[in-house]
Amino acid sequence: MNNSLFAASAADLTIERIRALAARLDQVESLTLEYKSEYSSSLVQTIAAMANTYGGMILVGINDRVEPGVERVGGVDAQATIDQIVSGCSTMLDPPWEPAFFNVPLDDGSGRSVVVVRVDADIAPRPVLVKLKAPIRLSGRNATADRNRLLQLAREEPLARVLPMGQNVMSPNLERDNEGKATADFILRTGINLPMGEAGAWRPLSEKTVTALAQALNDSAFPDALYTLGHGSFSSFMGFRQHGYNRSRKARLVYQAISRSPVPHPVEAVVTVDLPEIHGLSSTGAMAKVTVDVISRIRRYADALNSVGTPEEVYRYPVPNLMELFDGILKTFVDPTVVAEIARIADIDTALVAQPRELHLVADGQVKELLASDGLQEIPEAGASGGGLFRANPALDLRSFTDRQEQVDDWLRQLGLDAGLTGMESLVERYRATAPTPV
Repeated sequence: MNNSLFAASAADLTIERIRALAARLDQVESLTLEYKSEYSSSLVQTIAAMANTYGGMILVGINDRVEPGVERVGGVDAQATIDQIVSGCSTMLDPPWEPAFFNVPLDDGSGRSVVVVRVDADIAPRPVLVKLKAPIRLSGRNATADRNRLLQLAREEPLARVLPMGQNVMSPNLERDNEGKATADFILRTGINLPMGEAGAWRPLSEKTVTALAQALNDSAFPDALYTLGHGSFSSFMGFRQHGYNRSRKARLVYQAISRSPVPHPVEAVVTVDLPEIHGLSSTGAMAKVTVDVISRIRRYADALNSVGTPEEVYRYPVPNLMELFDGILKTFVDPTVVAEIARIADIDTALVAQPRELHLVADGQVKELLASDGLQEIPEAGASGGGLFRANPALDLRSFTDRQEQVDDWLRQLGLDAGLTGMESLVERYRATAPTPV
């Protein structure tokens, strides 16, 4: 499903965004997305199927055939269509149940609209039956639940059906030495939660799939963003590889910058894949986790150089470097190759791989002391902050350069305010004005 549209508020469901989705040749019907040119009884069947699976979104008023250069968005009479869907849900579904409807008018003066049908599996009275059968959703089509799946639907508890949109990532802790002192300047964490497919629920992680994910990460935007964060502290690096204690259902992929100073790893990134241990229980509701940690020791690296005769003022992190880091992380975890490998590990459709929606930052000391001033000014009596939790706007599709840029800018503004600093917005605008635009 297009997670950004599914999570968007009514005000963010614009015809421009729907046209952009329909124009994407790669955004075909999937496990959680379907297009309908008009109402039909099969639409109600799809509502039941999505309700019994992972939920999803049906866009009524859009031709389901994708042809380059052909306008797909024709629209429908919104009120008549909604009335038909409500009537169909009332007469065909057992128990009767209605999803949410949103009327998005076309911008051509025709009076027609796209009707967005949003099916939230967490609030549906599962199993939802049609003619005493429980439809379920497969990739781009409907099927009928077998006996085992029907029993699963009947037994599950409502909370087991929640599909977090990349949220609920645990806050990280800075590692400390034997004297209780932090070993890094800061740690940044984001991540996603994933539902588990049938095979992913029981099989162990294979070397092949973990190696493929490591390769996808090494080929992504992540290493360049880490190199930019390093700000000249690299003499070499080791790309993402398995490191430390890996188990049958947990893997750690570590990227490390290498320097010749007493700080051997000025920048480190750890991607952890953690599959739940279900021990024969039903896989319904079992969630896998992919957690991303970036650990930075650049200030410690600079201090180590100072102690051997290279006097410099205290190192502060340039805001543009943090912008590159935020963007690189988000770009990596919507990268189609990375998403495909994560989906393969969990044995799910790529449409179910959520986008990162939270960012945690924990610093050793005050955040404002970490940032290069460069026009930033302290807010009087703002107090001290050692980090924070910054949430993403769920209406943004982070695959889009402009949406991702908006999210990075918003996180930086949140970081500045949390640190008690003003001027972050003008600093970001100044950098954006000089930064090259991706081709």
